[in-house]
Amino acid sequence: MRINRILLSAPLVVVALVIQVTILARLQLPGAVPDLLLLVVVGLALVYGHVGGALIGFFAGLLADLAPPSDHAIGRYALVLCVIGYAAGLTKPDSGRHRSATVPLLVVIGAAIGSTLMYAGVGALVGDTAARHVGIVGLLLSATLYDLLLAPFVVPLVMALARRTEGDPLTGDGSSSPSGSAGTSGYGWLTTGTGLKASRGAMKSVRSGARIGSQRGGLLGKSARDKVGRIKGVKRL
Repeated sequence: MRINRILLSAPLVVVALVIQVTILARLQLPGAVPDLLLLVVVGLALVYGHVGGALIGFFAGLLADLAPPSDHAIGRYALVLCVIGYAAGLTKPDSGRHRSATVPLLVVIGAAIGSTLMYAGVGALVGDTAARHVGIVGLLLSATLYDLLLAPFVVPLVMALARRTEGDPLTGDGSSSPSGSAGTSGYGWLTTGTGLKASRGAMKSVRSGARIGSQRGGLLGKSARDKVGRIKGVKRL
């Protein structure tokens, strides 16, 4: 990962985790807890792509596994966020920007549902039956609802910050723009060279036309002189 991505992702992940643990987890909302950390990972993955999304998701999940009051196996949430970050990054278009908010909204819904199912599935494999007491359907509905309510305030802001770092021509992916300008200037040079060649060709054609015209003029003048000489010769005779 580039240094500018790390410098942006690390504070965002830490702040999101602190807010989630100290504020959102203590709201005592029915069902699931609003997953602010998941929304940050999704927002970064939508800009950085699947590789950056997977790495950010893994380290963010690992930090959440180690942060108190964690009561589950270490690596469980790291696995979930790694898969979610990778999947969300796959939706990044070739142009780097989504044309509408429909795709990010669908990604948030899929991430909320997918993370809840994977977290419960991994928990079932390691013997954690906490999801059975709450009900998987209630967890899915509440997690999707809470994440959708937070998404308009979190995901666009995270994506805007990530795009600013990506637009840096020195360190970000904005290096493609100088190459594009170089390509344009390259075409400009080709166009300029073609114009010079065309102008030189036109000058040569003008010069050759002038030479042909002078040669024709000389031939016409010579023929006219011959005719005059013949007429004068006839008159003399």
